[in-house]
Amino acid sequence: MATMSPIRMEHALAAEEAARGDFYALLGRFFSRPPDGQLLASLAAAGPLPDDGRADLAHAWRDLTAAASAMDQPAAEDEYDALFGGVGKAAVSIYSGAYSGATAVEHPRVRIQRDLAAAGLAHHAPTEPEDHFAALFDAMRVLAAGSPGRAPAPLAQQRAFFESHVKPAAPKFFKVLAAAPASNFYRRVAALGQAFVQLEAESFSLD
Repeated sequence: MATMSPIRMEHALAAEEAARGDFYALLGRFFSRPPDGQLLASLAAAGPLPDDGRADLAHAWRDLTAAASAMDQPAAEDEYDALFGGVGKAAVSIYSGAYSGATAVEHPRVRIQRDLAAAGLAHHAPTEPEDHFAALFDAMRVLAAGSPGRAPAPLAQQRAFFESHVKPAAPKFFKVLAAAPASNFYRRVAALGQAFVQLEAESFSLD
């Protein structure tokens, strides 16, 4: 999985920032590699989201945790490989450039590299391009919630990265993923991702 190198500094993390960071971390984990038995068990044992939250997000979370209780690691690995692996073109592209009309000259990877550098983050997966969705969600995790020794980024910087690199591509990605014939467990992941990204987009538009 693509990981980020943070600048170290002490800070106290607010509950909302921690929750957003957890969602981004979970999405990044789903797209970095197949869910293992520990992750599936943790999801199956997780409680519901608060009733006073977003209904679409709560519904997607409930469906995902129910699906996790019926999924085992070998089946999750098979589904991940059927969706994102294989020889040649994958059934579902896991790169944002496939959903943003990228050209070779103005590929989003160039802008992502620039914005990661501006945020003091470094891409640490030389075998994976920066527009891999796992890398994008991990970058948003660090920007939104910080990391050990690093405070969350200013809201304006979070918004700029989200609107430049996540918002234009992630909703299309989740739509394609949900409709893929091989998508069973990952259809629930897509629903959760879609609801969360929509909530983030609305929240940023109000700030």
